[in-house]
Parts: sequence; C-alpha cells; structure tokens
Amino acid sequence: MNWKEIKIAYREYASTDELPDNWKKLVLKAREAAKNAYAPYSNFHVGAALQLAGGRIVTGNNQENAAYPVGLCAERTALFYANANFPYEAVEIIAVTATNSNGRVGDPVKPCGGCRQALLEVENRYNKPITIILDGSNAIYVLDGV
Repeated sequence: MNWKEIKIAYREYASTDELPDNWKKLVLKAREAAKNAYAPYSNFHVGAALQLAGGRIVTGNNQENAAYPVGLCAERTALFYANANFPYEAVEIIAVTATNSNGRVGDPVKPCGGCRQALLEVENRYNKPITIILDGSNAIYVLDGV
C-alpha cells in the first residue's frame, strides 16, 4: 500500500469588503445572476460570473428541468456561453454563489464534478489557470489558479 495525500490550499475572507475590487464585482454579479436562476424543483439558485482575459464579465445561472438531469449548472452555463460567444478570450476568474429559501447559503457552494471537469477543460483549452471564488454568507473561499 502507498500512502498518498491531496491538499487544497485556499484563502478565506469574511466578506466582500476584504476582496480586491475586481473579485468583489464578480461576486456581486454572481449574486445578481443567482436571482434569475430557474430552479422550481430544488429552490436552490446558483449564480456564476466569469472574468475573461479582456476584462469582459459573463454571467450564468442554473437552469433546472423536470427531466432531471437535463438542466444545467450555473458554472457551465456561463462557461459555455463565454466559449461560444468569445472563443478567443480565456477565462481568468469565476465566482460562484447560491441561495435557497433561507437566503444566501452559509458555507460556500462548491462546483459539482461535471463543472469541475468543464473548468479543467477550459483551463486546458487556453493553457491558463482559473482563479475560483466560492461565496457563502459565512465565508468566501478563493482558490488561486495555478
């Protein structure tokens, strides 16, 4: 047997007030996008905001469907829109947030496996790491693209 270990380093912030301005702007855009999510089945509204290499911001939100799992997560909605409409602009940063019937979730929501794979695919496509900002009411996590 071999013992192996995986560590994930991230920075934790208490609120958007501690974030650099461009990160704060992305988190606020993600929160706005979450309000427009179509989530009648789960009542779990997720918003994502991307900053592209040229400074452009693209948003997305989750889109549910009664024929589960036909819907799409916020992260992939934003990524696919960006790649379809701005194929020559790499994604530099993504911010993700979520709300439910109680308001913004406490712990930052993490991308699902499909979204993690899509993020990796975009990183590979542009040969550029993506910084990931995960927003919750208890904390904001930032995973630097490396």
